Amino acid sequence: MAVIAAFVLNAGLNFVLGLLIARWLGPADFGRFALATTGAIVLNTVLFEWLRLSATRFYSGRVRVDEPWIRHGLDRAYLRLGVLLVAAAAACGGLGLGEGPDGREAVLCGTGLAALGIGVFDYHAALARARFDGKLYLGLVAVKNVLAFGMMAGAAWFLPQPAWVLAAAGVSQLLAVLVLRGPLRDPAGAVERARLGATWRVFARYGLPLIAANAAYQLLSFVNRGAVAAQAGFTEAGYFALAADVTSRALMTLGTALDLLLFQIAVHAEEHRGRAAAEAQVAENAGTVFALLAPCAVGFWAVLPALQALVVPEAYRGPFETYALALLPGLFCLAMMFYAVNPVFQIRRRTLPVIAAALAGLALNGIGLVALPPLFGGIGVALAQTLGLAGAGLWLGWRALTGRERIVLPWGAIGAASLACAAMGLALAPFRGLPPVTALAVCVPAGMALYGALVWMFDIAGLRRQVAARLRPARAVAAE
Repeated sequence: MAVIAAFVLNAGLNFVLGLLIARWLGPADFGRFALATTGAIVLNTVLFEWLRLSATRFYSGRVRVDEPWIRHGLDRAYLRLGVLLVAAAAACGGLGLGEGPDGREAVLCGTGLAALGIGVFDYHAALARARFDGKLYLGLVAVKNVLAFGMMAGAAWFLPQPAWVLAAAGVSQLLAVLVLRGPLRDPAGAVERARLGATWRVFARYGLPLIAANAAYQLLSFVNRGAVAAQAGFTEAGYFALAADVTSRALMTLGTALDLLLFQIAVHAEEHRGRAAAEAQVAENAGTVFALLAPCAVGFWAVLPALQALVVPEAYRGPFETYALALLPGLFCLAMMFYAVNPVFQIRRRTLPVIAAALAGLALNGIGLVALPPLFGGIGVALAQTLGLAGAGLWLGWRALTGRERIVLPWGAIGAASLACAAMGLALAPFRGLPPVTALAVCVPAGMALYGALVWMFDIAGLRRQVAARLRPARAVAAE
């Protein structure tokens, strides 16, 4: 539960922080900031993501004690790559001294610092989750959010240039790891240098296909934002960026929280009961992910007009809803790919198919960029992105569900969740046109109550059973 609490905290503060930065920077500078942030995420993915993924797959409480070379290999790889990134960021900063914080080199320096901060923080957060240390993970996320909120909001208010906000993002995450460096350490032990090369090769074979795919999806987002900027200017890119960020966060935050918990359960099942048990757990996890992400997407659609009117800065209203609606189906497909389908290949340690899916998505996105913007303008870029992500999801799902090693999903649970979501959407549709405050006050509790009632009545994806199992020990303790 600490993992879920941490993500609720993270999602809430990041949502508010994104809106504040968008408001104080303005659409044009926020468009530049969003483009640079996407670049920082791509850079982090290329340099560090293979190591973070390896930490979630190969590190655990048992490994922490019995196989210390795993942590040694991770730490040393991060150190070497981090030094290279700092040197590159410093070089960019030095070259841009004459142009000031508005210059391209200054933005590149801030992008490098942001990428370093994201990479180091995500790595240490992954270590805490892999140890099932929920208290440490919650503390790390809390410290990071407090520091990031204060430093990034302060930079946007007092120094309203993208470069300063990017630098604040990176430094705040590094400081959070520094504050909690004690409990994040492993027991001291001698470094077995002879094992480092073999350990890195294991990490590379497992993680590089995954990061290549992730980098492709980040590149897709980067290219699309650049396409909007090239076609309609940075103001339009700011509209696109805010809609994409908010919509993505509505789905990815919950999806990531589920994945962080459910994938570690599958790894634990393999460690104690074998590969077959782990694959069965992955299939069950996929049903759970769909049963929780699908109503999240439908609920976001239901409250979108009210959300735009109440919390989106006035300069972004109108284009925000249009872009969000066009992006929502594709981002839902991306979330299902990341958190329901990718784990099938991760648990098997055969991750090459995810690259093929990403390349298929890039190709479809490219076709969409050629064909759709001339017909629909900026919204054509959003439609091209949805086309690419939906195509990638369908291809990867076909690979997981066919062949000799196909996985058997809980189709009954998925079908029941789909029907429950359709019922919720139909029930909430008449309330979308109400005044914003009234619409939120009606849609949120009514949607939760209706979907929750259907889940409880029909035990969709076994959620009622899982909740009852968690409540039973607490009742037993209370009775004693």
